[in-house]
Amino acid sequence: MNEILHAVFSTEGFVLGTLVPFLFVLTVVVFVHEMGHYLVGRWCGIGVKVFSIGFGPELFGFNDSHGTRWKLCAIPLGGYVKFVGDMNATSSPPSSEEIETLTDAERKIAFHTQPVWKRAATVVAGPLFNFLLTIAVFAVLFTAYGRPVMEPMVAEVTADSPAAQAGILPGDRFVRVDGSKVQTFADVQRRVSGRGGDAITFVMLRDGKEITVTATPRLMEQEDALGNKVKVAVIGVVNNQEFGQPRLITYSPAGALAAAVEETGHIIRGTGQFLQRFVVGREDKCQLGGPIKIAKMSGQAAKLGFDWLVQLVALLSVGIGILNLLPIPPLDGGHLLFYGVEAVIRRPVSERMMEMGYRAGLLLVLGFMGFVFWNDLFGC
Repeated sequence: MNEILHAVFSTEGFVLGTLVPFLFVLTVVVFVHEMGHYLVGRWCGIGVKVFSIGFGPELFGFNDSHGTRWKLCAIPLGGYVKFVGDMNATSSPPSSEEIETLTDAERKIAFHTQPVWKRAATVVAGPLFNFLLTIAVFAVLFTAYGRPVMEPMVAEVTADSPAAQAGILPGDRFVRVDGSKVQTFADVQRRVSGRGGDAITFVMLRDGKEITVTATPRLMEQEDALGNKVKVAVIGVVNNQEFGQPRLITYSPAGALAAAVEETGHIIRGTGQFLQRFVVGREDKCQLGGPIKIAKMSGQAAKLGFDWLVQLVALLSVGIGILNLLPIPPLDGGHLLFYGVEAVIRRPVSERMMEMGYRAGLLLVLGFMGFVFWNDLFGC
């Protein structure tokens, strides 16, 4: 019996070792996302009926002075803000009959009776707050710990690798990758890792002269910092202490904020690039996971330390923000798509078209959820 309790409740067990870190990561990301909707919605004068973390039966909650019900629910896989006039948690447009059931006071503060810019601002605030969370996390980490970097040097070239075939030699220094200037070895890795199968132009500095070569990265299975097997595009070059001359960059708070914005931009671009390649079948399907994979990674990060767990929060927050901006109803991007059409044609999209869009979008979202669950359980 003691062995069972230890396996479940010790820091190496399921509850404290995996479940608690997972709930921390997911709750922070979801709370910040929904808080974006809530704060901007309130600023726009829209009434809020419910702020929920999780779905399903309510575990506990309270009503604030504005009449909003704040609650924590039993299924912690998401959350929602329900505005006045919403007939469900997805904020899909109500029918004309449903709007008629609102009182005059409710119509004034109902979400769907607001100008299109207020609705769009409220919707986009969720993903925007996700990106701001990531910036805040990196700014704090850069201020507290600085950032270790290495010079973009080539210490070794793997035999028969794309780099070797392109003529890259030990002692070469990367200057530009596909036209973008690089300052650290991490810059090179960032621009290569998501480009498997793409021909990339490299400008190298050799003996004081710049030379231009072209190499096509290959996917290679590696271990990430958490110990997971991942497929990353590489050209086959290695850096080391002697050539890389590792150093620690320290930042003032303002400098850390600027570096955090830049780093978050890199992650957003990289994630967008991955999704584009994934859609056309150029990325490994096992790189996408659902709640089970996130729970596993949360446990792995927690074992390495709280700062690793916070970094996972930052990365997941970007992913949630980008996914929600996809133009698919009932995601935030789907709402924004309809609002954009409404702004152009100067009238709301017809109820029939919106209903068709929401049904098709819901099928896509459910299909994606099924895909990542399959990946978690059986596919990878």
